This record gives sequence, structure tokens and C-alpha cells, in this order.
Amino acid sequence: MIKFKIILTFLAFCIGLNAFAQEMSFEAYNPKSTLIVPENPTPRAKFTFIDVHSHQFRMAEQDLSLLIKDMDKLNEGIMVNLSGGSGEGLRAMLKNVNDHYPNRFAIFANVDFSGVGNEDWGKKAAAQLGADIKAGAKGLKIYKSLGLRYKDVNGNRIGIDDSRLDPIWEKCAEMGVPVLIHAADPKSFWDDMNSENERWLELKTRPRRKRSATNPAPWQQIIDEQHRMFKKHSKTKFINAHMGWYANDLKTLSKLLDEMPNMSVGIGAIIAELGRQPKQAKAFFIKYQDRILFGKDSWKPEEFSTYFRVLETADEYFPYYKKYHAFWAMYGLDLPDEVLKKVYYRNALKLIPSLDKNLFN
Repeated sequence: MIKFKIILTFLAFCIGLNAFAQEMSFEAYNPKSTLIVPENPTPRAKFTFIDVHSHQFRMAEQDLSLLIKDMDKLNEGIMVNLSGGSGEGLRAMLKNVNDHYPNRFAIFANVDFSGVGNEDWGKKAAAQLGADIKAGAKGLKIYKSLGLRYKDVNGNRIGIDDSRLDPIWEKCAEMGVPVLIHAADPKSFWDDMNSENERWLELKTRPRRKRSATNPAPWQQIIDEQHRMFKKHSKTKFINAHMGWYANDLKTLSKLLDEMPNMSVGIGAIIAELGRQPKQAKAFFIKYQDRILFGKDSWKPEEFSTYFRVLETADEYFPYYKKYHAFWAMYGLDLPDEVLKKVYYRNALKLIPSLDKNLFN
């Protein structure tokens, strides 16, 4: 009898394991590679770098020494905080920085688009931006809300190329500061959510990111608005965040860079696209080495090593850190030192005024 119960228990256990294996979801499936290849983990950048795409919303009151400690471990010379706001809030951030680490942080201002359509909105907004730059802001950051969410006083979506915004771009050209702009989101967010969509898992776990031609407009329309604005304001220097969402199509991105000499690109949040096409990406970086800037976006120090490893090493088939962004493996680009130096800091030093060049070799 005891032996019979043991057998039943064992069978139940086996059935349970089999059921788990059959019912395991895609999200739970996370196999470890058995591939044996050279590994060169890269926790620290080879050269001191500038992160042109970071967000620190509490910089007015936070203990900056904690940021500096993590930055030093990564070999990060300067952090560009894109979330500076405007007016008194911006000045409070600048004061904290200037009182403690004036050469380690740069702060970009933001524009309030809520009054577009009111009389003299552009003139007033440009004047406020000018005051923010005189106070110490090193540039302007435009969030993806422009093109996706912002509406004018009549309730109409504000296009990125809306002529009422022209005074903003003109003010940046006049004062010699760059505009780092994020437009739209990956095109996959607009595509059908089916078995062929590479971002299916991200959309499943974060359904609010799903877009359509009417929510709020087609992807290509928003992207084209941005490009028309770049071309119209050829004297303004633009840093197109996330490689303009063309990191998966470097041929098209090359064409766009050739058409718009005032546009550079940042690599924040798209390293997974570069790491799966090492040959093409390396050739692209070498060709456009003067137009690419390092940026990470979300401030998670433990994730920077993947960026360094992709850019610096020739490693093969190593994991990315967010499965919902990329379920594929990464490969290193093994970029030449001169290209790395430009991407890590030299290009940023050319575009962003008054940074401390003595921090870099």
C-alpha cells in the first residue's frame, strides 16, 4: 500500500512538471545559452563619457554626491539632465548643481506648450526660454508629448512642424544651444499587435503604449513633421533622440542624415537594435562618427555595461537586460578608439556649450 502511494505521488509530480512545461508562457521562458565564446564584461567605459540623455526630476533637492559616486564608477564625466523644467524650478536645480558639482551636470530647459494658440504665445515662450538659457540651461529638451498628446487652446493636436512653434527653434539657434527632441515611439507600436510584431510582449505588458492611425496620428506623419521642422530651421542644431526610431533601418537613417546636416542622433534606449546588426552598425558609426552621441535615457547604472560592451568589444551573443525590448542576443561593434571618443564625449562637447573639456582626455 505504501509503495502504491509512493508511485501515485511520483506520477502526480511528473504530470505536474509536464503540465507546467506545456503551459509555460513566453514571458516565463528564459533559456540560458550553452554557447561557449569569449566574454568581456564591461562595467566601466573605456573613455570618460557624457550622457546626453538622462532624467533627474528631483535635482533641486537631491544629494548629488550619490549620483557622482555612481557616475565615477561608470567613468561618466558629465550627466545631461533633460528634465530641467523652466523658471524657478529650473533655477533651483541650477543652484544645487552650482553649489556642489558645477562641472559634472548640464541641465536642459523644457517648454510649456499648454497655451499654444493664445495671442503672442510664441513670443512669450521664446522669451521664457531665453531667460532659462541665460540662467544656465545648456539646451532644450522636447518630450514626445509634442506630436502625441499636446493640444492647442482649441483642442487640436499640435504638429511638431506647427509654425506657431517657430520662435522656440529660432531662439535656440540665436543663443547657440541644441534641441534634443524625442518624437513618436517605435513604429511597432502602430503596427498590428499580432505574432509578427517584435514588440508584442511590450505591448501586452504595457497596453497603453499601443497606437494607431487615429491615436493620435499615423507614425509616419509624426516623423515627417519632425523632419520638415528640422529642414525649415537649418540653423538650429537638433539631437534626434533614440536615433529617430530608425536604428533598425540604418540605410534610411543615413539618407536622413545626409539630407539634414543640422541633425545628430542619440543612442538612448536603442542599443538592442545596434547590437543585433554589428557589421552594419559598425560601418554606420564609422561613416557618421561626427553625428552620433552617447545617451542612455533611464538612469539605471547597472544597465550601462551593456552599452559599453556593444560599443567597445567584439563579444558575440550576450544578453540584453530587458526581455520586452529585445528577446535576441547582442553582438559587439568593436569600434575604433577615435570613433568611441567622438561618440562618448567629443561630439557632445561640440554641440553643448560651456562644458568642462578638462574632464576628458
